[in-house]
Amino acid sequence: MKSIELFAGAGGLGMGLCKAGFKPAKVVEWDRYCRETIGENRVRKASPMHGWPEVEGDVRGVDFRALADKVDLVSGGPPCQPFSMGGKHKAYDDARDMFPQAIRAVRETRPKAFIFENVKGLTRATFRNYFEYIRLQLEHPEVTAKRDEDWADHLARLERHHLHGARDGLNYRLVSRVLNAANYGVPQKRERVIFVGFRDDLDVEWNFPIETHSADALLWAQYRDGSYWDAHRVARRHRPDASDAPARAMRLDEKPSTIAWQTVRDATADLPDPEHDPEGAGAFANHRFQPGARSYVGHTGSPLDEPAKTLKAGVHGVPGGENMLARPDGTVRYFSVRESARLQTFADDFVFHGSWSETMRQLGNAVPVRLAEVIGKDVARKLRYAA
Repeated sequence: MKSIELFAGAGGLGMGLCKAGFKPAKVVEWDRYCRETIGENRVRKASPMHGWPEVEGDVRGVDFRALADKVDLVSGGPPCQPFSMGGKHKAYDDARDMFPQAIRAVRETRPKAFIFENVKGLTRATFRNYFEYIRLQLEHPEVTAKRDEDWADHLARLERHHLHGARDGLNYRLVSRVLNAANYGVPQKRERVIFVGFRDDLDVEWNFPIETHSADALLWAQYRDGSYWDAHRVARRHRPDASDAPARAMRLDEKPSTIAWQTVRDATADLPDPEHDPEGAGAFANHRFQPGARSYVGHTGSPLDEPAKTLKAGVHGVPGGENMLARPDGTVRYFSVRESARLQTFADDFVFHGSWSETMRQLGNAVPVRLAEVIGKDVARKLRYAA
């Protein structure tokens, strides 16, 4: 199935969708380092990016009309800085808001479906009206803003159109939900809002895939049957004492049917420590020690035996500054790029371009490959059924 990948970044969403059966006919990303990252990996035959077209630049200058009715999917993560919990919250007054360009791509290509991702902050109460504005534009992409029309006036007109009942022209059935990537097997607590739409004429009914992993299953494996520690060959003297077990773990009456959340240890246990074994670490691409990590209030790192905290791109200070490993002995160090890539479920042969802070920015903005694949496979299944 043919797709268009917008705001591709380092390619996490696009690679996951490739694994799900989609092949991009057009890839758009303006950032030079991201383009270099994609460029190197797209020529590697073993990479899901192999065969991707040359990456185009600024989406605002891309004409999508030649692909009208020729693509199955439009996907992407429109730049999220306006809505990030850590950003400056300009929302619709922020020139970095690229949702209008994503909607234009849908309008011009008329895909059978779309998948868009953004930060959880987009759903916060202060952005509620603009969130609804985005939803209604995605549902009715041909109801465009008039010249000099304020976004709030356009929203009111979209609401009237939506409630009118008639669905002539191009319309989509849209569902959106905040998903925690950890609940789908990603070793990271990463909450993102996902928009999925199917073209109205396909008459598709769809819901997000059922969660497969859970915190309760991890608590059971760590504090009830000890299978987590057994799998990692952790000596009993180094395991948490039963008296320290969270109350939630002791309230579990039976083993959960879900799979345990994946932890930092699960994701990185076979990697040499880049601080203490730099020679061994050198056998892995982008796996170098980054000095300077320190812990302070609000900046404490990710415990080894939990899913990582959300990897951050950074909008001020050192990008990736919170992206630290918190060892059981209380010491901290920054995750290497390779460790961070594993936390985002990139393959070990995927190579990143740029400095440590630059590559951490790419990773902090990325969609976990596994999460994209899970959603993409379910969307692809529905499209094949509707064909």
